[in-house]
Amino acid sequence: MDPAGLVKIRPLSGADLEAALPALARLRIEVFRAYPYLYEGSLAYEETYLRKLARARDAFIVVAETDDGEIVGCATGSGMDGQHGEFSLPLMTAGHDLPSTFYFGESVLLPDYRGHGIGHAFFDAREAHAIAHGYKRACFCAVERPADHPRRPAAYSPLDRFWQARGYAKLPGVLAHFTWPEDKAGPEITHPMAYWMREF
Repeated sequence: MDPAGLVKIRPLSGADLEAALPALARLRIEVFRAYPYLYEGSLAYEETYLRKLARARDAFIVVAETDDGEIVGCATGSGMDGQHGEFSLPLMTAGHDLPSTFYFGESVLLPDYRGHGIGHAFFDAREAHAIAHGYKRACFCAVERPADHPRRPAAYSPLDRFWQARGYAKLPGVLAHFTWPEDKAGPEITHPMAYWMREF
């Protein structure tokens, strides 16, 4: 059976969002632990991050949820001018208008549910939300990894073509730098992240 047929896509707000924070935090940790992010996060940090995100200007969180209530994927977004300086300043320095730019945070989905259109549904929902709130463009950041990275799986396929098919293009020469640990109890490592943008 197509696993995508077993889920519903719905936005979260209010009490539903608060109740879902622990599940969203666990999901982010599980998905981002894999290549290319190799992120070793903590539930405490993730719940704090998500709670802050939920209070940001024009914040939006959409989830993929099974019939029994399990959240198997989520995607987030909010106004770019409310983001961390690590993300907002490089874009502003490159001459882009922050107040009219909507920032897509993460889009995470468990492996069994990939390849069935849920990723497109997440983009559709966030783009519709951004346009409804008057934004002129959307952007997101994606970690940059060399093709010969030692932890790159043999079957790994970058998402560049998926993003390009959605109308997004990488901004040449514009990079954010964000730190996170790649191993438990490991040091914070600075990672370059490329911007992708689409005008509406």
